[in-house]
Amino acid sequence: MLNISPNKLNQKVDLGHYKSAQKVFHKRHYKHFNRFLLVFAAIGIIVLFLPWTQNIAGKGYLTTLKPDQRPQTIQSPIPGRIERWYVQEGDFVKKGDTILFISEVKNEYFDPNLLQRTGDQIAAKAMAVTSYKEKVDALNSQIEALLTERGLKLKQARNKLIQSRLKVQSDSIDLEAAKTNILIAQRQYDRVEQLEKEGLKAVTDLEAKRLKLQEAQAKLISQENKLLAAKNEVINSEVEINRTQAEYTDKISKAKSDMFTAQSNQFDTEAQVTKLENEYANYEMRSDLHYIRAPQSGFINKALQSGIGETFKEGDRLVAIMPTEYDMAVETYVEPLDLPLIHLGEKVRIQFDGWPAIVFSGWPNLSYGTYGGEVVAIETFISDNGKYRILLAPDKDDQPWPNEIRVGSGANTIALLEDVPIWFELWRQLNGFPPNYYQPENEMANSSTK
Repeated sequence: MLNISPNKLNQKVDLGHYKSAQKVFHKRHYKHFNRFLLVFAAIGIIVLFLPWTQNIAGKGYLTTLKPDQRPQTIQSPIPGRIERWYVQEGDFVKKGDTILFISEVKNEYFDPNLLQRTGDQIAAKAMAVTSYKEKVDALNSQIEALLTERGLKLKQARNKLIQSRLKVQSDSIDLEAAKTNILIAQRQYDRVEQLEKEGLKAVTDLEAKRLKLQEAQAKLISQENKLLAAKNEVINSEVEINRTQAEYTDKISKAKSDMFTAQSNQFDTEAQVTKLENEYANYEMRSDLHYIRAPQSGFINKALQSGIGETFKEGDRLVAIMPTEYDMAVETYVEPLDLPLIHLGEKVRIQFDGWPAIVFSGWPNLSYGTYGGEVVAIETFISDNGKYRILLAPDKDDQPWPNEIRVGSGANTIALLEDVPIWFELWRQLNGFPPNYYQPENEMANSSTK
């Protein structure tokens, strides 16, 4: 009864005569029930003051600690056509083992003797380079011979010039002597002519002196001619020197021009040889790329291109491979609001999918089936899902992770934060407040040292 009427029925009617009332309204029943409520309330109050570990829960998956240990796909750097498979899915391959063989699809590489023909072109061009080198050497020898010959010719011409100049000096002296002789002959003739007029000399003596005077005059004229001829010889010698210099300069210039032309052809041919050698190396490496090999030891997960005769472009994925040696890690994500609470070296509890576990997030010591992890990397840029990526490595101070876990399987993570009373945690959860911001002891020590 609600007992809302002013007419109290329980005061007028005695319910103690009824058996059901006697069982319900027994005083000992109230006594035990009240004790139970008191004990429950006391326990509840005590529990509210028990320590509770604040945590950040996240969902992630298993990956590897190093990038080169993660599952990868093998691409072909060249386009081609699948000709033969050497493996099947699930096979184990070692590093360098051949996975499949491909053939060319571009017409410029169809020639099966491409390497041999390119090698023949290189040999022919190399011989041309040798020929040009020999021609350059021959022209150098010719230039040296012309330089030597020019030196000798110029020396000969200079000697002849010196001789001509000496002859000019000799003829000049002879001319002076002839002038002196004619003066003497003239004076003698004049004296004899005077004596002949006085009758002291005979006519024959006068005629002899006249003859002698004429001979001296003739000799003077002859000596003058010799002097002029000697001067002409000097001029001719100088002209010869200039002619010889010009002649051999022209010959040497022509030989040098031919040598430079040969050198230019040599360098051009050497450039062609280098280009052909580059093409040969490219062809050789390209032919080696026809065999797709395993970059590291692992298992063939899936053939992304199948069949025989199927074509593909460069960079297309052909097959997926999983390395055999890897260090396990967990990749998880946290909200931007919780990111300041995560630090390097932070301890994290991990529950792997498919692995039995009993988890008490606030009491990690009472949890069963969880494994320890440690924060080794924190992403500084937000991911596409609006969260920040955290990489966890196995905790060396905790039990090792199971060997049966595989890359790609899911994992639930619990980042352990500060210890607070349960009543505070309930109050925080009811109000939607974030966990308490705190600073780890090692970072506090580093900051105080700084």
